Parts: sequence; structure tokens; C-alpha cells
Amino acid sequence: MGVREILQLGDLRLWQPSEAVSDPGSSETRQVIEDLAATLSDFRLRYQFGRAIAAPQINAHRRIIFTNVGEPKALINPEIVFRSEEMMELWDDCFSFPNLMVRVRRHFEIGIRYLDTHGAVVALRASGDLSELLQHEIDHLDGILATDRAIDQRSFSLRSEVEKRINA
Repeated sequence: MGVREILQLGDLRLWQPSEAVSDPGSSETRQVIEDLAATLSDFRLRYQFGRAIAAPQINAHRRIIFTNVGEPKALINPEIVFRSEEMMELWDDCFSFPNLMVRVRRHFEIGIRYLDTHGAVVALRASGDLSELLQHEIDHLDGILATDRAIDQRSFSLRSEVEKRINA
């Protein structure tokens, strides 16, 4: 299929939890991963940002995340197995609302476990930006958006306004 449409904020399908992948090597799973990779690449070309995408964002409700942070990687059935007590606050963005940013709190460090494309179990510890990214994407698999995690009602901003503050 290739590049897929990214569901946008307001589409009720974004709040639908995803189903676990039973066969990481199936043709269906491979197709979803290929579509995620193509869609991420296309988004990065158009918007000049983006490090990961979750399958429900392309209306494929399987527990699959595709990241491209240093190297492209598919994470199948990821689950958080550790959360640090230390928290961080940041402006979160999302492909499903590319011009909106949301102030959220996330765990500074997490541990996750997932399957690779061969079905092997992989453990990963992440902190800072990578921790935030993985929490954001795993939330998508559970039908949770950054807007659901907003710190308060003033935690929403247009991307251009956040960039003005950062660059001031």
C-alpha cells in the first residue's frame, strides 16, 4: 500500500485500543510495518520533523510502532515494564495534530519489552527524549492521545507559538 493517510484529531478511531500481534512474521504484519515506514518518511519530508508513528494512526489497529531514531526499527507488542519516579514536563507533538502542541508530564526513564520482526523478545531502557517518544507511541496503542495527558487546560499551543518561545 505504501504511504497511508494519518488519522487526525477528532477521528474517533484514534481512541480505539489496538490488538496484540499474534504472528510478527506474517504478511499482514510486514505490510503494516512497510506502510508505517513509508508514512513516516513521507511525513518527515512534508513537515521536517517526526521520529516515530504508531499503527493506529494509519487505522491499522495492531500493537506496532515504527521508529527512526538513528536507525529504522519496528517494535511489536511493546509494553512498559519499568517507570522511573522522576518525571519531566515537555511540549509534545503528534502526527495526528501536527500544528498543535500539548504540555504533558512523562516518566524520565522507562524500560520496555517488545518483539522484533523475527519474534525475538527485546528489552530496552530509555531516558529523556527517547523515553518520552516511546511513552507517546505506546499511548497510541492504548487509544490515549497527548491531549488526554495535558497538564491542564492551558497546556495547548500552536506549534508556531512554542517555537517563538524556544527561539526567543
